[in-house]
Amino acid sequence: MHDDTSGTGSLREPHAALKPTVMLAWAAALAGCTVGPNFTRPAPPPATRYTADAPRDAGAAADDTLQHIELGREIEGNWWNLFRSDAVEAVVKQALEHNRSLASSTATLQQAGELAIAAGGARYPQIGLTAGVGRQKYGDEFLGGFFNLPPFTYYAIGPTVSYTLDYTGGISRGVEQQYALAEVTKHQMDAAYLTVTGQAVMQTLAIGSARAQIATVETILSQDRDNLKLVQTAFQDGSVARIDVVSAQSQIASDMALLPPLRQELARAHHALSVVLGRAPANELPPDVDLAQITLPLDIPVILPSELAHRRPDILAAEARLHAATSAVGVAESNLYPKIQLSATVGQEAVDAGQLFNGADTAWSLISGLTMPLFDGGTLRAEKRAAVDAMHASAAAYEQTVLEAFGQVADMLDALNHDAEQLDAQAQAQQAAQAGLDLARASYAEGNAGVLQVLDAQRSYQQARLGYVRAMAQRYLDTVQLFLALGGTNPRDGRAAETPPRG
Repeated sequence: MHDDTSGTGSLREPHAALKPTVMLAWAAALAGCTVGPNFTRPAPPPATRYTADAPRDAGAAADDTLQHIELGREIEGNWWNLFRSDAVEAVVKQALEHNRSLASSTATLQQAGELAIAAGGARYPQIGLTAGVGRQKYGDEFLGGFFNLPPFTYYAIGPTVSYTLDYTGGISRGVEQQYALAEVTKHQMDAAYLTVTGQAVMQTLAIGSARAQIATVETILSQDRDNLKLVQTAFQDGSVARIDVVSAQSQIASDMALLPPLRQELARAHHALSVVLGRAPANELPPDVDLAQITLPLDIPVILPSELAHRRPDILAAEARLHAATSAVGVAESNLYPKIQLSATVGQEAVDAGQLFNGADTAWSLISGLTMPLFDGGTLRAEKRAAVDAMHASAAAYEQTVLEAFGQVADMLDALNHDAEQLDAQAQAQQAAQAGLDLARASYAEGNAGVLQVLDAQRSYQQARLGYVRAMAQRYLDTVQLFLALGGTNPRDGRAAETPPRG
C-alpha cells in the first residue's frame, strides 16, 4: 500500500509540474494578441482652403495697411511678435509667468503624467516584503488528534512577488488609455497657454482702443467748446437768439455723456488684464499701450487646413480623447477573457526569532490562479458595446471639432476683409463729415446757416470719427482672433510644446 501510494505520487509529480508549464506556454502563444482596435490617427479633411473663394488681401492698396494672406505659411516664432511691440511682448511675458489658470493647467498636466506612469506599473511584477510575528493555538483535532500542540509564537519574514499575465493585452490597453488621457491634459494646457497669451494681447488692445476713443471724444468736446464760443460771440453781437447758445451747451452735455461708458470700458479692460497677469485689480499694472505703439501685421501667415488639424490644441485634445476611447474598447474586451495571476513567496519562518535566516527555516510557495467569467447577466458584453459606442461618439466629436475650427478660421479671414472695407468707409465718412463741419461753421459765421446745421454736422463728424477708431481697433482684434483660430505658434517652435518642469 505504501509502495502503491509512493508510485502514484511519483507519477503525479511530473504531471503536476506540467500544468503550469502548459499554462505559461499557452499564455505566451496568446501574448502577441492584443484585444480591441488599434488607434489610427484620423486623416485631416481633404481641404486646401478655408473659404469657398480663394483668400484675398484685406485692405486698400492705396494706403499702407494692406494685409496680405500667405496661405500655406507657418508663423515663425511667437505669434504676438508679429505686432512688433516691446510693450505687448512684456505684457505676454508677465502673463505667462504669473497667470494662475496656466499654473493650474501645468500642475494638472504633471498630475496626469504621474497617473499614467503609475498605471504603467501594472505591466511589471509587483514585489513586496512581508514580516510578521504572532501567537497561535491549533485545535486538538486539527492534526487528526495525533498531536496536541501547545500555544506557540512564530516569526516570519520574506519577499512576495505577484504578476498578472497580460496575454490579452488588456493591461497594456489600460495603460495606453491613461497615457492618451494624459495627452488630453497636455493639449488642454496648450489651449490654456494660447488663451492666456491671446487674452493678454486682446486686453492690451482693448485698453488702447478705449483710450483712443476717449481721446477722440475729448477732441470732439474741444470742438464743441469752440462751437459754443462761436455761438456766444454771435449772441453777444445780437446775430443769434438765446436758443442757439442753449443748443450748443446741450451738445456739449450730450457728448460728455459718451465718456463714462468709455471710461468703464477702459476700467473693465484694466481689471481683465489684472486677472490675466495674476494680480488683484488694485495692484499696479504695466503702463497703458496706445494703438499707435502697436504695428498691424501686414503679412498674415495662414497654415493649410491639413496642418491646422495637427496644430490646434482643441483638435489634438479631441484626437487624444478618441485614442483613449479606442483603448477603452480593448480594456472592455479583455474583461471577457480569463485572468491568470502568478504569485510567489519565499522567506524565513521560525518559532524563535534567533533562528530566522537559518537555511533550514526557509519556506516558499508558488501559486497560479485563474478567474473566468461564466455568467454575469450580460454585464461585460454590454460594457464592451458601450465602449464601442463611446468610441464612435468620440470620433464624431473629433470631426465636429475640426469643422468648427475650420469655420472659425473662415470667419476671421472674412472678418479681416470686412474690417478693411469698414475702415475705408469710415475714413471716407470722416473726411466728408469734417468737410461738412468746416463748411457749416463757416456758413454760420457768415450768417448763412443756423446753429442746428452746425450741430448736425458736428454729430455726423462725431459718429464718423468714433466709427473710424472702433473700426481700426476691431481690425487689430480680429487679426489676433485669426492667429488664435490658427492655433497660435507652431508647437515645434513655441513654448506650448514644452513639458513643464517639475516644481
